[in-house]
Amino acid sequence: MVVAFFVTLRQIAIAMRILFTSFLLLVVAVVFSQSTNYYLFVGGYTAGKNEGISVYKFNATDGTVQFVSKVKSDNPSYLAIGANGKYLYSVNEANKVRKGTATAFSFNKTTGTLTLLNQALLGGGGPCYISVDKANKWLVTANYFSGSVSVLNLKKDGFIDTLKQLFQHTGSSVNVQRQKEPHAHMAIFSPDEKQLFTNDLGTDKINIYNFNPANKNTPFTPAVDSVIFSVAGNGPRHTAFHPTQKLMYVINELSGTIDVFDYKKGIRNVQTISTDTSNRLDKGSSDIHFSPDGKFLYATNRGNYNNIVIYSVDAINGTLKYIGLEPTKGKTPRNFIIDPTGNFLLVANQNSDSVIIFKRDKTTGLLTYTGQFETGNPSCLKLLAIE
Repeated sequence: MVVAFFVTLRQIAIAMRILFTSFLLLVVAVVFSQSTNYYLFVGGYTAGKNEGISVYKFNATDGTVQFVSKVKSDNPSYLAIGANGKYLYSVNEANKVRKGTATAFSFNKTTGTLTLLNQALLGGGGPCYISVDKANKWLVTANYFSGSVSVLNLKKDGFIDTLKQLFQHTGSSVNVQRQKEPHAHMAIFSPDEKQLFTNDLGTDKINIYNFNPANKNTPFTPAVDSVIFSVAGNGPRHTAFHPTQKLMYVINELSGTIDVFDYKKGIRNVQTISTDTSNRLDKGSSDIHFSPDGKFLYATNRGNYNNIVIYSVDAINGTLKYIGLEPTKGKTPRNFIIDPTGNFLLVANQNSDSVIIFKRDKTTGLLTYTGQFETGNPSCLKLLAIE
């Protein structure tokens, strides 16, 4: 009886080890099943070689790119992917008066082709940024020339419906060449989608709105503390949110600095750091993004610089430590992306008609050039996993 009981326990132990090993293999399979094949959408300006939006396949294992298709559109300078990749939305940064438009496309994930759905007026001029909520019910644009933010609802079939709200910014700041009037440059949802942050380069302000998607007519209302006042002459342009902490990072185009804000309880500036170690002017700082693990932050400078600045991120307080610079091997790096695996960083050099591909060292954060491809006046890159 004792022997039988001992054998039973031994059998149970073996079975549990087998189950545990199987579980570990399953976990490993899930971890490494992350897609490394993506559709790459490239939007840009259409005064030169570009005709609209181009679609490529990008392999995040070896960094190779293959052209798939393109669709004509007028100055699709910024893009947003909606509804799990079923739709693509773009601004049309073509009109400086109050006749800017946004365009909706359906996307065929099998063929990699875009089909025009419709186009809608925004009530503002020179739209340069577009965001769509996760439910694909609301579309928001930042209109640079009119200094306004447009809010439109989306239909279930992906079509853009009507303009519901228009927030007109007012004011100016100290840079007489660039800040005589408001210039909205970004409208981005917070990671939890409870708020919308809109950066205004012309007024040195970041406006904050609470988001209630259930409200069919006025989904956005000014927050209690609705304005972050930037240092005069900064020109806040783009924002990046830390992937795991309540920290936001704002790159300032005119001053060439990055402001780090803690927003766990209110909003508090915890650091301001330069995007370059020299004292030259005309940095033209433009875009800012985190590595997927949140350990590194990258930003681009245009103007006389044309480089990527690399920082490490303190794991406790989120402050930045300068690591180095990497030339972008082209002119005017307006936008860049890091693929979800963290293997590669791609830069859109607007005035060199090229997208540059860098391999990322995940340990050091440093970049190594691996190749490039030609595409006309690129200004926005977006990735969508191929299922």
